[in-house]
Amino acid sequence: MASFSAKDVQALRQSTGAGMMDAKKALTESDGDFEAAVQILREKGLAKAATRSDRDNTEGLVAIASSDAGAALVQLKSETDFSAKSEDFGNLVQAMADAVLAEGPGAIAGFEPKLEEMKLTVKENIEVGTVAHVPAVEGRSIDAYLHGGGRAGVLVEGEGIDAETLHEIALHIAFAKPSYLSRDEVPADEVEKERAALLEITKSEGKPEQAWPKIVDGRVNAWFGDRVLLEQGVFGEKEKVSDRIGGGTLHSFTLAMIG
Repeated sequence: MASFSAKDVQALRQSTGAGMMDAKKALTESDGDFEAAVQILREKGLAKAATRSDRDNTEGLVAIASSDAGAALVQLKSETDFSAKSEDFGNLVQAMADAVLAEGPGAIAGFEPKLEEMKLTVKENIEVGTVAHVPAVEGRSIDAYLHGGGRAGVLVEGEGIDAETLHEIALHIAFAKPSYLSRDEVPADEVEKERAALLEITKSEGKPEQAWPKIVDGRVNAWFGDRVLLEQGVFGEKEKVSDRIGGGTLHSFTLAMIG
């Protein structure tokens, strides 16, 4: 029996771009000889994907699966819209979403052989992007929104919010593209970097020094308002998301977009 470790498999995968099972088979066939395994993969056409791994894959498709058990979202990236619109591509990403709903995010690993096969078939850098699983929790609601035939997908989880309002928030998320749910989630170093930049801008405008703190605070709040869901104006209007949900609570959201 060939002798090789998991690290050998990983090294072969990184070197060739081949899938895990293909790398294992090649090392077994070569009795653990790394270079021979590389040659085996090349001869089988399984190493070609490596030359595509650094190519842009800004197209693709988002799929959503939902049931009484919760909701799941999977984003599958491709290089071209042509590939993303194929029946095989759509079936694959939907199967992934269904599996994640049933088994959790770890289910994606089971699709690696099919992903590798598709990479070689379409000769593109096919890659899994955002993966999310929101299990149902008693007392909470989930809205799952798919936009543009899979160009964008949203999962938003709330409590004490009626279904119509929660769906409206899902639509808003696709529109406004927030990065964070609340300002507490924004990394402190990111905030400080922005505050420092805004202070320099304020100074360069010739504003009175005693007014700098108040001006910068206002600009930082506006910066949060662009990025933080609860502080965004619903569809760009004055009413904030935090006001629209009333006494309800938003627990989480996931946004995946193509392009």
